[in-house]
This record gives sequence, structure tokens and C-alpha cells, in this order.
Amino acid sequence: MTLAVSTFYSDRIRCSVDIVGMSNLVTFLEHTEAYRRDLRRVEYGDERDPKMREFSRKNSADEQQSMRSGSPMFVIAGKNDPRVPVSESQQIADALKKQGTPVWFLIAKDEGHGYRKSPTRIFSSTRRSSSCRSIC
Repeated sequence: MTLAVSTFYSDRIRCSVDIVGMSNLVTFLEHTEAYRRDLRRVEYGDERDPKMREFSRKNSADEQQSMRSGSPMFVIAGKNDPRVPVSESQQIADALKKQGTPVWFLIAKDEGHGYRKSPTRIFSSTRRSSSCRSIC
């Protein structure tokens, strides 16, 4: 939801925080853990179907960001996320950087889908607060 709002309504917000978001349904489905793919394809559409692939690609946040001026964003990901691969966060950070939008990117090397370990949670919340205060 954060990626959709920051992509389509960036003129209405000052900044956003994306935590383990999917930036492109095609690449998400291609890179998520194999045991999760079939259930996600039922939910999001099968990227192997050329028409669905094109529809999903055109409506992806990373694709849309390259066509719009986005608001600043803090992107948070876990390197070992089995649900949403870290490559999804990297894509949106790269799309924002490419268009010159301020972006902060935090990858926890020993975390998965969301931060569970206390030191990581404390560090990320501290970074979120200071990053957002500086741009909002």
C-alpha cells in the first residue's frame, strides 16, 4: 500500500516508509520462494501468462516511479526474507534514485520478513524517526 500511495499520490504526502514491499509483481513472483509461488499466483495473477505479465509490469511501483515524480522514501528490508525478496526493495530504491528522489535504504543482513530481533528493531525505528524528520 505504501508503494501505491507514494507512486500515485505523491503530491498528497511528504514522505513514506516502505517496509518489505513488493515493487513489481512479476519479479516478486519470479524470485519469491518456490513453495509460495502457486498460492501467490492465484492471488496476484500468473506472471507466466503474457497478458498478465504485461499488465502486472505496467502497473508495478518501480515502473510507475520511473514515470512520476515521487516523494522521499525510507525503504526497509530483510536480506533473508522468504516472503518478499530483498530484490523488491532494491528495485524501488533504484527507481527512486534514478529519478533523483531522496531515498534511504536499510537492509538487515540477519532478518527476514519484518524485523524481529530487538537490536534491529531499535536501530530501524531510530533511523526511521531521524530520516522522516529530516524530510517531512
